[in-house]
Amino acid sequence: MKALFLDRDGIINKERGDYTWLPEQFEFTQNLFPFLRKMQDEGYVLIVITNQGGIEKGLYTKEDVDTLHNYMTKELSEKGIEILDVFYCPHHDIYEKCLCRKPGSLLIEKALAAYNLDPEKSLMLGDRQRDVDSALAAGVKGQVIPSNSDWNNVIIKI
Repeated sequence: MKALFLDRDGIINKERGDYTWLPEQFEFTQNLFPFLRKMQDEGYVLIVITNQGGIEKGLYTKEDVDTLHNYMTKELSEKGIEILDVFYCPHHDIYEKCLCRKPGSLLIEKALAAYNLDPEKSLMLGDRQRDVDSALAAGVKGQVIPSNSDWNNVIIKI
């Protein structure tokens, strides 16, 4: 099975330049829905991999993140898009070092193992080099997409 790993902020939802943890702050990127449906039709399962260091900073809670992710997956499901899972790191490197915060690869490795995914057939899309670095460390190809892109203008290199 192959996966499309997606960073959240800047890829799925518009990067606001600040932490996003409330549903009313969440705005999907332009033309995301047809792109994700196309990738599903091509046999990819969709998994979100996201750093959520605002938890450790005390800006919001794990419950806030879970509420937002439930909102996101429900909205996507209503458009025919199924997110298999969401993996997030609650840590921030100003407080501690961990293996799950991107560019660490632990979240992708956990997803690969949990769902028996083929890393060689999978792809990570993110708006920062750390997204790609986390993928490469797990044996997955990665591609940087400009933050807040219109998905009609994105060319994916598979």
